[in-house]
Amino acid sequence: MGRARIKILTRAIAVKKIRGAQRRGEKVVFTHGCFDLLHVGHIRSLEQARSYGDRLIVAINSDASVRELKGLGRPVVPLRQRLEMVAALECVDWVMLFRDATPLSTLRALRPDVLAKGGDWRLDEIIGPDQVGEWGGKIVRLREVPGVRTSALIERIIKAS
Repeated sequence: MGRARIKILTRAIAVKKIRGAQRRGEKVVFTHGCFDLLHVGHIRSLEQARSYGDRLIVAINSDASVRELKGLGRPVVPLRQRLEMVAALECVDWVMLFRDATPLSTLRALRPDVLAKGGDWRLDEIIGPDQVGEWGGKIVRLREVPGVRTSALIERIIKAS
């Protein structure tokens, strides 16, 4: 089994790993997204997210929730592959999926020290700041990489074909 696959966790195992890290004094950063057609914007955001703590856990939307958010034809890359690609990144410690429309129940279960979300999200659009504040965590907005968006890449591919 490859190293990337070892980093893919169930929610129950993720909770145990996070609690263990926090008991050791490590700061855990949580972020989430679709990560369909992994691109440089994703990489830079994940690297920056990791810089806010000692461990980074990434929750990835299920195929059904991506379709609900992005429409028919999405995701382009199936869940299993998206999980494995994100897990293969050096800056990512753990990866898990979430099936809900929002990551709120996952966030509540994991109780990370930091919630990081891309700069393309306004602060009032980010899910979970009140909950993260309840346990003393903080919210950070990551830098946006202008012009690098999965939907724009898909449009360019369609126009080129």
